[in-house]
Amino acid sequence: MTPTREIYWNIDYHLVMYFFAVIMLGTFVYGVVRRYRLWKIGQPETRWKDSWQGIKDIIIYGFGHKRILKDLAPGVMHLAVLVGFIFLFFATAIITLQADFGINIFKGALYVFIKITTNLFGLLATLGVLYLYYRRYVKRPDKLDNKQDDLIALTLVFVILVTGFLLQGLRMAGEHDPWAVYGFAGYWMIEPLQAMFSQEQLLAMHKFTWWFHMFVAFGFIAYLPYSKLFHIFLGPINQFLRKREPMGVPELIDFEDESQETFGLSEFKQLSWKAIFNSDVCIRCGRCQENCPATVSGKHLNPKQIIQDIKVRAEEEYQAVCQAKKEAKQAGRQAGVMASGETATAVEGTAALAIPPGRGLIGEVIQEQDIWDCTTCRSCEQQCPVFVEHVDKTVEMRRNLVLMESRFPSEAQLAFRNMENNGNPWGIGWNKREEFLKGLDVPTLAENPEAEILYWPGCSGAFDARNQKVSAALVKLLRAANVNFAILGNEEKCCGDSARKLGNEFLYQTLAAENIEVMNGYGVKKIITQCPHCFQTLCHDYPQMGGKYEVVHHTTYLKELLDSGKLKLKDLASLGKELKVTYHDSCYLGRYNKIYSEPREILKAAGLKVIEMKRTKDKSFCCGAGGGRMWLEEHGGERINELRTNEAMATGADIIGTACPFCLTMINDGISAKEEAGDKTKALDIAEVLAQGV
Repeated sequence: MTPTREIYWNIDYHLVMYFFAVIMLGTFVYGVVRRYRLWKIGQPETRWKDSWQGIKDIIIYGFGHKRILKDLAPGVMHLAVLVGFIFLFFATAIITLQADFGINIFKGALYVFIKITTNLFGLLATLGVLYLYYRRYVKRPDKLDNKQDDLIALTLVFVILVTGFLLQGLRMAGEHDPWAVYGFAGYWMIEPLQAMFSQEQLLAMHKFTWWFHMFVAFGFIAYLPYSKLFHIFLGPINQFLRKREPMGVPELIDFEDESQETFGLSEFKQLSWKAIFNSDVCIRCGRCQENCPATVSGKHLNPKQIIQDIKVRAEEEYQAVCQAKKEAKQAGRQAGVMASGETATAVEGTAALAIPPGRGLIGEVIQEQDIWDCTTCRSCEQQCPVFVEHVDKTVEMRRNLVLMESRFPSEAQLAFRNMENNGNPWGIGWNKREEFLKGLDVPTLAENPEAEILYWPGCSGAFDARNQKVSAALVKLLRAANVNFAILGNEEKCCGDSARKLGNEFLYQTLAAENIEVMNGYGVKKIITQCPHCFQTLCHDYPQMGGKYEVVHHTTYLKELLDSGKLKLKDLASLGKELKVTYHDSCYLGRYNKIYSEPREILKAAGLKVIEMKRTKDKSFCCGAGGGRMWLEEHGGERINELRTNEAMATGADIIGTACPFCLTMINDGISAKEEAGDKTKALDIAEVLAQGV
């Protein structure tokens, strides 16, 4: 059986509805075209790769809400609104096909199914909107910045849902519908409405409510491109276009290319279209700022605000482009050249090139200190549900400040000089790099050219007194497993990670070229590192310059040795050692390279009880040393490393496990700053923990 068609429906209403539909679609299309033209201001960038993976990402992160659901309550409510609208749109489309085109499919079991599901999910969507009202205007978390657009968007959605249910109730009260019970969201209205109004009045009210509902729905669609609601479309597109290659690998600068007039990013016109698109995709949910160590510790840097400031600057640039084209057309008409479309286009293009410079990206749109406060931990990007990209722009702006302006923190100058002169940030003589490991009888590749593994201790493992203990522990474990390994010794230079992340691309390439030449000369195939920054650089950055090796972090390699039985441990619990450990995920090991389980499994294999911190794995809180900040002073707010140390100590663990020399140093400093910590809490690298069981 089909639902009763409204008795007052006729061709006049069709014409009126289609008239407003054309206006709505025209307004919508104009808004979309305007946004597209704004994005096109940016520089070309290719993102159309791996379409199948892009579709899967839309399903997982868009419809599946994988990242949004990390914040459970608002995530569930947002999902309820999305699913509700999908079902309601589906039902409306079927009704339209049947009412306007005579396609009679809304009947029988399908009718019952759609009736039940639209009512159920429509109610869930209404509850979702009410919760979002409560969260935004009653609970008011700091990460949300309420704007007029937010209120308009929520109100439009709420009115559409409520009037939809009211329409259903009025129709069922005014007409006999044997299937009314399945429309349970409006079924309860039937008796009260019939008691208060006559059938004619109910039908008239239904007619008025239908038109009101239609106008609001049309207004909602027309409003989409001009509001944050546009993320309904832009979010999935950005998820489709997201970067999937190794995270955090900047483009290689060709310093021999004489056509390059500038390096890095300093002006808005240098941004790619994708960077501008990102600013439109941002929904201001605040997840980035809530998880940014700089923001949380009280620094001025706010990743959400930076994206929004770029959006404002994009609008300024678009207005300038439009004004320039308008003036070009006027000038063309006056000169009598508008007869030719080709000539007019040329005039407009010339005018666009002559746009006066607007606010500079560095200093005027984004404060310089914000650029240096970033730890490149990428927690902002990891938590973003629509995959807005923040960090790459920061590194590019650092490149401009360093390479073009020679303007950077004074502490960075010392680190750069030390790397240039001695191949390490500490400035210790390059010829002393191998002293510690040679003291442990570790051969160099020159002495053991048959070595299967190149052990890369990094600058920390070679020069820093605290991290030399980690090197000693790792050597002990490798020998216990009978691994044939060697080092480069004094031929090893800093991998260049800090130089590159601080923007000194020229220094990075100098260091990397020397290391690659040496390793290729020895025919190096496999490298084991104890530093995630070295691991990231050797594994993902060096291939850009011809350094292609199998690179393994020591946590992964130790896990392999344990699984294969080559490395056997005594249970630390049987030795009376500390049993409770909390593991701190290094940003460059975890978020950058998705190595989360191996360190924990190693600790459990050693007989230790692993206790998780409040923020862990992909939501781990940075130690504050990444992005070259190991060598910079921290200005303003609380110290990031102390915040993280407090979280670790709050677990009550005896050991804070690490797998990164920077993290180990920062957490050790955090423990030292806590007077009550005393000797009760220790920070140890995974290798140091395991070495106790050999």
